[in-house]
Amino acid sequence: MRGISCSIKSGEMVSIVGPSGSGKSTLMNIIGCLDRPTSGKYRLEGIEVDSLNDNQLAEIRNKKIGFVFQSFNLMPRVTALANVELPLIYAGAGNRRQRALQVLESVGLAHRVNHTPAELAGGEQQRVAIARALVNNPALILADEPTGNLDTQTSNEIMVILKRLNEQGMTIILVTHEPDIAAQTRRTIRIRDGQIEGGAC
Repeated sequence: MRGISCSIKSGEMVSIVGPSGSGKSTLMNIIGCLDRPTSGKYRLEGIEVDSLNDNQLAEIRNKKIGFVFQSFNLMPRVTALANVELPLIYAGAGNRRQRALQVLESVGLAHRVNHTPAELAGGEQQRVAIARALVNNPALILADEPTGNLDTQTSNEIMVILKRLNEQGMTIILVTHEPDIAAQTRRTIRIRDGQIEGGAC
C-alpha cells in the first residue's frame, strides 16, 4: 500500500474490491489492527491506532472490531454457543451465556446453539461467525470475503443479515471479489497496485 488516503464514517457499509495482490488484505489487516502501517496515521473512533502497543491493540481488536472470515474460523469441537462466548471470555465479561444466546437468536440460530460446526451447514456456520463478531457490541464489523464459500442463495441470506445490522447503525467494511456483493453496499472502494483508484475515498 502507498499513498492511501481514506475516511469511512460511522454507520457506513463499504466494500473493498480489487484483483488478487492489489492490497485488499493489507488494507483490511491495518483497519483490523492486525498490522501496523509503516508510515502515516490510522484513527479508529478518534484513537491513533498506530501509536498503541501490542496489548492495547489486542484490546481494540477485542472490544471495538468484530471479524468475519471466509473460512468461518470457528472452534471445531465446541458448540455454536461456546464459539460465540469466546470473545466475552477474553474480555472478562459477565452474562456470557445470555449475551451469546441473544446474538445467536438475532441471526436466526436460536434452534442450533448446541450444535458443533460440523453439524451446521456453511451458511449456519457463517451466521455463528457473525454472531461471534457481534457479541462484544463492536464499533466496526470487518468481513473478509464473507460469502466466498457459500452458494448464491446463502450468500444473499448473509448479506440480508449484514445489511440489517448496517441499518441498525453498525459500521461494516467487507472485502469481496464478487461484483453483485459489492453492489449491495453503499459505497465501493476500488484498489489496484496498492493504491485506491481515484486517489482518495
